Amino acid sequence: MTNSIPKATICLWYNRDAEEAAQYYSKTFPDSRIRSIQRAPADNPSGKKGDVLVVEFTVLGIPCIGLNGGPMFKQSEAFSFQVSTVDQAETDRYWNAIVGNGGQESQCGWCKDKWGLSWQITPIALTEAMASGDAAEAKRAFEAMMKMKKIDVAEILRARAGK
Repeated sequence: MTNSIPKATICLWYNRDAEEAAQYYSKTFPDSRIRSIQRAPADNPSGKKGDVLVVEFTVLGIPCIGLNGGPMFKQSEAFSFQVSTVDQAETDRYWNAIVGNGGQESQCGWCKDKWGLSWQITPIALTEAMASGDAAEAKRAFEAMMKMKKIDVAEILRARAGK
């Protein structure tokens, strides 16, 4: 194993669009890039010579492999990327990038991209409220979050303060 190959990598299953997804993640998130693309060396039962088989990429510094495995498996909420955001502007930017590019909203800061991959766009203000050590404060922040799709940082701060 060479130093350029990560010891552990997340493998994400795509139908035939791993390269498109990796390109999008590379443009959308910092510390993200495509590392390599592996193509089929010959025709095979699920494709032709030259088709993209595997895309090695990094999302927010996390090494991933996009496997063009076909339609038999779909992404699910059992796996998601959690993205910590510093403020409402960053929260909005990532949420809108995912949902606005063919994705869909869900509850409590969760959304899916157009490839079915789940993302948790989580403001640090929410994480800090939940981990504050004050049970009443955490409960108020939690109850506010439960009413949201995209997290509203100002509303979380109001709930945390008891307002």
